[in-house]
Amino acid sequence: MVTFLLKKSYRLKDLKEIDFKDLWGDHGIFTTMWIFGKSPKILFFKNHLSNLLKSLRKYKISKKFIKRDILNILNKNLSKKKNYNHLLRIALNKNTISISLRKRLVPKLNFNLKLVNLRREKPQYKNLKYKKILSYLSKMDNSKSDIGLVFKDKLYETGTSNLLFIRNDKIYTPKKDYYEGITYKFFKSKVKNILKEEIFVNELKKFDEILLIGSGKGVTSVKSIKQIGWRRKKLKQYKVFSKYYRSAINNCNLYKFK
Repeated sequence: MVTFLLKKSYRLKDLKEIDFKDLWGDHGIFTTMWIFGKSPKILFFKNHLSNLLKSLRKYKISKKFIKRDILNILNKNLSKKKNYNHLLRIALNKNTISISLRKRLVPKLNFNLKLVNLRREKPQYKNLKYKKILSYLSKMDNSKSDIGLVFKDKLYETGTSNLLFIRNDKIYTPKKDYYEGITYKFFKSKVKNILKEEIFVNELKKFDEILLIGSGKGVTSVKSIKQIGWRRKKLKQYKVFSKYYRSAINNCNLYKFK
């Protein structure tokens, strides 16, 4: 069961605090960020906020000074004195802004991917249509496993993360129909030779490594997909990507309270 450090909701029109609503299943957008340290840092914060605002415009969720309002709510609820290692979620629908903080679990090296026939609604957006995914994730130890979303025999993403596939030191990602997360975009700026290819389930055994990348998972190496008998052959690119990720963590600025 997930333990929350914080759960708050505010009415969008006037920022009055109301009973908490997680907003799952609503017409809306969310983003999840890693907040860590005392005098906290939020990894890729500006990118997350910019992408959130862009997606809200696409979903026609708007209000004058909405960026300022989101920052005010964060400043009101975050503390310079707490020592964080949490996932900060911001979610909005047309009426409500909700924020929450839950403990970030560190993924283990014996990580398993479970394939399920499921596709997110409008997968190019980080929208709130996640109830079916959450029904799977709530039954798992998320430090050891995630679900791989399969549609028409092709693997696109997981319930929480983007996927990278490595064969003969070449790096592949699905062609389309998935959300390109902020962590994914960071790696695209560092690794120029990521190739787009349809990832068929019946061809997964040709890959040496499979990596999850995202705000919650960071860089995670899949050890096995038990349903199809796939097992990790190497950790070479996992180590390369982990080095890039540690550099981003080390260079992350303190969150600026205003």
